[in-house]
Amino acid sequence: MFNPVVPFEPVSREVIPAGENWIAQIKWDGVRMLAYEDGHGIQLINRRLHNRTAQYPELVLPRNLCSVHSYILDGEVIALDPDTGKPSFYHVLRRDRMTRPDGIAQAVNQIPVTYMVFDILFCDGVWVTDQSLANRQRLLHQVLNPAPHVQEVTNTSDADALLTVMRQHQMEGIVCKDLSSTYGINGKDSRWQKVKIMHDLYAMIGGVTYRSGIVNAIAVGVYDGPNFVYIGHVGTGKLNSDTWRELTEKVKPLIRKDRPFHNEPERSAETTWIEPRIGVKVQFMELTHHRTLRHPSIQTFASVTPEECQVSQLIFGQ
Repeated sequence: MFNPVVPFEPVSREVIPAGENWIAQIKWDGVRMLAYEDGHGIQLINRRLHNRTAQYPELVLPRNLCSVHSYILDGEVIALDPDTGKPSFYHVLRRDRMTRPDGIAQAVNQIPVTYMVFDILFCDGVWVTDQSLANRQRLLHQVLNPAPHVQEVTNTSDADALLTVMRQHQMEGIVCKDLSSTYGINGKDSRWQKVKIMHDLYAMIGGVTYRSGIVNAIAVGVYDGPNFVYIGHVGTGKLNSDTWRELTEKVKPLIRKDRPFHNEPERSAETTWIEPRIGVKVQFMELTHHRTLRHPSIQTFASVTPEECQVSQLIFGQ
C-alpha cells in the first residue's frame, strides 16, 4: 500500500489571477480526499492523513474509480443540502465523523456523497506529479470512470464568470490553477489560488473571553426585532495585540452578570457578558446549519447603532 501524502494546497487571494494559462474550477466546499488503489483495494485518506475508507463505502465498493490497476486521485467528497441542493460542509462532516457501521450504512442513502475528482498523482505504476496540470487532466479524463458517486471536475477559462455564478448561488468560491503547474506534494504556493466569496456585516459585542487577562475573542450578535441574537464567537482578524488590550479596558465598565443574547451562545461557560454597546464589522463566509457565522474574522470596530446591526444582513442573494 502507498504511504499517504499531504496534498498540494492553493494560497488565498482576493483577486483572480490574469493570464491565458490559468483555468478556474468550482470550490466545492467538501472534504479534501485522496483515493489510493494499489490493486488490493481502495483507501480514502484525508488531508490530515486520516483514513476515511469506512465512512464512504459507496466510493470504494465496487472498485471502479479508474480503469487502471493502480492510481492516486485527488478531489473533494461533497454532500448536498436536501433543501437547497448546494454542497453543504455541515452534511459532509456528518458523514465524515461517523464511526458506527450501522449508522454509516443508513447514511449512504440519507446523506449521499459524490467524489469530485480534479487531479491524478499516480497512474498505473508511474508517478505523474512532475507532469503539467494540463497533462495530468488529460490522463485523468482517460482513466476515470464517472458514475453517480464519482465525477470529474471541469475547467473554465472564464474565472470572472464562474465567480459571478458562484456568488449568485451562494457557493464557497473558485480555485484558479496554472495549467503548466506540477503537483507539489506537501506544498502550497501561488500556482494554485483560491478566491473565496466573503460577506460583511455589522454586529454588536455581547460577550468576551480572556487569555492571560486579555480579551482574545468576542461573542457577537445582531437584532431580530427586540431580540439580540447570538451569531458566533470571533477571535481572528485584523486586530493586533495593542487593540486587544484596548478592548480589554473598554469592556470593563460594560460587564454584566446575565447574558444579553436571546439565545444560548456557544462557550457560554467561559464567556464574560457585557452590555452590547461596542460595534464591530465582521467578515464571514456563510451561515452554518446552526445559524452562526462560518469562518468569521474581525475587520474593524464600528460606531453603529442597533438599527444598523439587523438580522436582515444575513439574508443575502435571495
